[in-house]
Amino acid sequence: MKKPQWVIEKERARRASAQETIWLFGLHAVRDALLNPRRNRLRLILTPNAAEKLGDAIAASGMVPEFSDPRKFAAPLDPESVHQGAALEVKPLDWGSLRDAALAEGPGPARMVLLDRVTDPHNVGAILRSAEVFGARAVVGVDRHAAPETGSLAKSASGALERQPYIRVRNLADAMEELRDMGFLLLGLAGEGERTIGAALHGRRDRSVALVLGAEGPGLREKTSATCDELVRISAAGSFGSLNVSNAAAVALYAASSESVISTTSP
Repeated sequence: MKKPQWVIEKERARRASAQETIWLFGLHAVRDALLNPRRNRLRLILTPNAAEKLGDAIAASGMVPEFSDPRKFAAPLDPESVHQGAALEVKPLDWGSLRDAALAEGPGPARMVLLDRVTDPHNVGAILRSAEVFGARAVVGVDRHAAPETGSLAKSASGALERQPYIRVRNLADAMEELRDMGFLLLGLAGEGERTIGAALHGRRDRSVALVLGAEGPGLREKTSATCDELVRISAAGSFGSLNVSNAAAVALYAASSESVISTTSP
C-alpha cells in the first residue's frame, strides 16, 4: 500500500530535522570542536569530571555547560556511546565546494582521497586522521552512500574532523571528471591494478593526485573504476594482500606523498 503524501512529507521533515544538528561525544572530539572557530556550537553537556578536564577549551569557547549526573547522562546519545562525560550539540561543518578544496593552498602537490560507498563511520574517521597527517586537501564521499558527519565518526577521527575537510558530492564520477579538468591524476586502488602507486607516480610526483578507494568487499563500482586514469595496487609480501580500507588509505597516502620513495621502481 502506497504511503499517503502527508506521511511522506512528515518523514522527510523528520529526517531533515535530524540532520540539522549532531551530537559530538568523547573528550577528544568535544575538546577539538570547542576550539574550532568554524563550529556553530549549540549545547554543551558535561559531567563535573569532564568539565575539569576540558576547562581550558570551555573557557576558549565561551560556552556555559550544563552539568549532568554520569549515571543518567542527559545528552540524547546511543546507550552504547562511550561519551566520557562530554557531549556537544553542533551544526555540521561547511567546508565549501570540491573546487575550493582542490585549489586550496597546502604543502606540496595536492592529494585528495575519494571514497566510493565507504559507509562505516569508524573507517571514515580513521581515513580523516590519515588524510590530516599526510596533508590531503580533502576526503570526499557521496551524499547517499557515505558515512555522514556523526558523533561516532568524530570520535573515530579523534579531532581530525574539525581540521580535515570532509566533502560530500552528489555523483562521484562527475566529481572525478571535475578534478581531472583541474589537472588531477585519478588513481583507483584495486587488487587487479598492474602497477604500484609508487610506480604509477614515478617521474610525476609533482602532479595533483586523487586516490579513489572503494568499500571493503565490493571495491570500486564499474563506473568509478572506468573513470580512473589508472588502477593501482598496494604491494603485498605474500598471498594475503587485502587491507582494511582505512589502512589502505593510510598506505596509499604515504605512497603518493611527494616525499615518499617506496616502490618507485616496482613494476
